[in-house]
Amino acid sequence: MKFKDFFDVLEENLADCDESLSFLHYGPDLFDLLCKILYEKSIDHDTRLKINAAIAYYVIPLDTISEQFYGPYGYVDDVFLTVFVLMDVADEYGFVFLQRLWDNPEDIKTVMDECFEKSIELLDDDLVDSILKYSGLME
Repeated sequence: MKFKDFFDVLEENLADCDESLSFLHYGPDLFDLLCKILYEKSIDHDTRLKINAAIAYYVIPLDTISEQFYGPYGYVDDVFLTVFVLMDVADEYGFVFLQRLWDNPEDIKTVMDECFEKSIELLDDDLVDSILKYSGLME
């Protein structure tokens, strides 16, 4: 039996996104970027914890906006949290660091800005707080 890589599962789940959710197509690459950052020895402990929280959030089936109930729309919170964490990483290590690990021809900062803006448009403040609390990134 061959197991699918989670990256492939994400690509498959997001293949039929509505045009209004087109930014979610970056989800697999953003997930992959989180994983690649963990291989970097220079990453400090607190940053690793944040990255692991974002990775775990992707795989939890019943997170704040569940993919099981909402289909592709259920990845809005995952992408939001990923970019939220990547913004911290960029503040600490720079966008050049992220771009070096990014397996996409597009500029990582541009992608992050778009994903953050589009996800925030779809999430109200209560949902943002719920996502951050659920992931352990806010008390």
